[in-house]
Amino acid sequence: MTLREKVGQLNQRMYGWDAYRRTPDGGYELTDALYAETDRFEGLGALYGLMRADAWSGVEHGSGPGADDSAALAESVQRHVLERSRLGIPALFVEEVPHGHMALDGTVLPVNLAVGATWDPELYERAAAHAAAELRARGGHLALVSALDIARDPRWGRTEECFGEDPYLAARLTEALVRGMQGTPVDGFAADKAPVVLKHFAGQGATVGGRNSAESELGSRELHEIHLLAARAGVRAGAAAVMAAYNEVDGMPCSGNRALLTGLLRESWEFDGLVMADGLAVDRLARITGDKVSAGARALDAGIDLSLWDEGFTHLAEAVERGLVKEAAVDAAVARVLRLKFRLGLFERPYGGGELPSREQGRALSTDLARASVTLLRNDGGVLPVSARVSRIAVLGPQSATVAHQSGDYTAPQHPGTGTSVLDGLRRLAPPGTDIRYARGCALTGGDLSGIPEAVAAAAASDLAVLVLGGSSARTTETDFAANGAALTTVSEMTCGEGADLAGLGLGRAQYALLDAVVATGTPTAVVLIQGRPHVVPDTAAALLTAWYPGPWGGEAIAEVLLGLAEPHGRLPVSVPRSVAQLPVYYNHKDTEYGGYVDESAEPLYAFGHGLAYTSFEYGSPSTDGHTATVDVTNTGARQGRTVVQVYLRRLITSGWPRTLELFAFEGVDLAPGECRSVSLPLDRDRLAGTKTGEIRVAGSARAALGAVPAVLEI
Repeated sequence: MTLREKVGQLNQRMYGWDAYRRTPDGGYELTDALYAETDRFEGLGALYGLMRADAWSGVEHGSGPGADDSAALAESVQRHVLERSRLGIPALFVEEVPHGHMALDGTVLPVNLAVGATWDPELYERAAAHAAAELRARGGHLALVSALDIARDPRWGRTEECFGEDPYLAARLTEALVRGMQGTPVDGFAADKAPVVLKHFAGQGATVGGRNSAESELGSRELHEIHLLAARAGVRAGAAAVMAAYNEVDGMPCSGNRALLTGLLRESWEFDGLVMADGLAVDRLARITGDKVSAGARALDAGIDLSLWDEGFTHLAEAVERGLVKEAAVDAAVARVLRLKFRLGLFERPYGGGELPSREQGRALSTDLARASVTLLRNDGGVLPVSARVSRIAVLGPQSATVAHQSGDYTAPQHPGTGTSVLDGLRRLAPPGTDIRYARGCALTGGDLSGIPEAVAAAAASDLAVLVLGGSSARTTETDFAANGAALTTVSEMTCGEGADLAGLGLGRAQYALLDAVVATGTPTAVVLIQGRPHVVPDTAAALLTAWYPGPWGGEAIAEVLLGLAEPHGRLPVSVPRSVAQLPVYYNHKDTEYGGYVDESAEPLYAFGHGLAYTSFEYGSPSTDGHTATVDVTNTGARQGRTVVQVYLRRLITSGWPRTLELFAFEGVDLAPGECRSVSLPLDRDRLAGTKTGEIRVAGSARAALGAVPAVLEI
């Protein structure tokens, strides 16, 4: 290969939606922009977002590829790439798969924070496998999936993309993601499996002030104990690629951090896969190196193999000629790109496509995940499930009758009529004869109170008020975007998502007024939160549930839980603060002897791992042989239910200052009324390194574990 051809394999310069345009007959034609890009390097290494559809790309129904014609478009682009490549090297088609394939007609799954609330890796693995099968059937190859960011400050708009605040929970779900999407390949990938790019490496969830792409003030130990565990698990599970994060670690942005990408990832962890830069991140290194040519050289030398939209990598030939980087570094990166193409079988079968998995199966998996994520936080007086005596239900609030705000950021436009709102679900599933009345009450944002009187009247005339509040990550064409797709100015109801960081954790002003007014009627009220981060909500209603962003069919899952047709299985993957002034409030802080604040408790309102059921559970005293932890769990209530047995470690004598608690194992257990089961969970001995003695505590939440009877662990 010539140097020019090699450099071409390392570039992923253009936006995929600029590679085609619709023709009057409904077909597609390739653009001059694609011709210019393939001519530039006699081929194309990778193409991002050929099927991406959203407000930023401007792709919508009628202008972009759907389920029926994506594979044909991908084949047309691939044929052109092969014609322009002297050596016949195919391109990688790289697609966003944050919670399902981000394309028209793609199955939308609940966001990662909702997945974290399921505490169910097996269920998530099945959903991930479905997403991979959809991607490959439509001609895509490589899936970009958020998995590695740990939510340490809920003000960050991308909190919804995190599995939670705990590294072990994130690690288990990352393993499930890799297994589900990739299968267990030895050399190649099955036709319905997709190699994954795990985002973002590393420490992006710890940016200062919860501000997107800001610096991360992390010591080496904090980085390794909290922010690298999921990445390590993903690498061990065989992840094909990782994406370097935007943030800097110890003064060096991740895309230029050789100690991180080469010293740790490649040499210590022996990772031999692909490392991709995040969008335009390489060019940011020019602030350090002086220009974009040297920025590209710095990124390549640090360990980046594949660019994303930046200019720096387009000048790698010049960088080699100027002696800024050795051609051997180019060769090593090209070898990794080509190896992935060989593992995908693209040289033998360059044109993808195949039978799509059934849409019904995708909807069922999405609903199963949503149902498992619904978390009951409060249930005073047993208001839920809805009693048979309740004949009149008022369904209120800005989230109650819409599906537009249930799916989170990175969601493609949906066909009208897709999905189920909470109101839809209750109307369909409530017992015959139930009088269900609706009033919106207010908007998600702003302070307009004009709709509250109608909502109050509906609540006062009902036996139960279901008040559905929350936030939104829905982008619109009115949103201003940065060059990398992050929201710059949100002029719609968008209060969460990439670029939508908050200084506080409040809902829209009118939502609090609506809550106060409805509760003041005296009608028992159940609040449902549809949100991408924990918001601060007063504990004034009798019942409180959070469903995160449950996806298009989340309303059906929520209605099932409200009516008692399904049990609330969810457990919190993050701590819920009382106020933003408490931050940070994660449970696994260092075990220092500090007290509360004078003016407020330092404890979260709801602890990590917390979640109520419609029954009750009792945990016995645990025992451990150093390799497993065993505990008896009894369903002491009158209903079938599921609890998540959570095993925590409290280190006593150890090589460094310990954390108060660390999640060490967990398992969901379904029990019939009165049933008792002995549950044994393995302990990861590698994580015990450096600890001489400790305590094993088993409970249903981090807060409960602090008061649980411990079992002494001798290492």
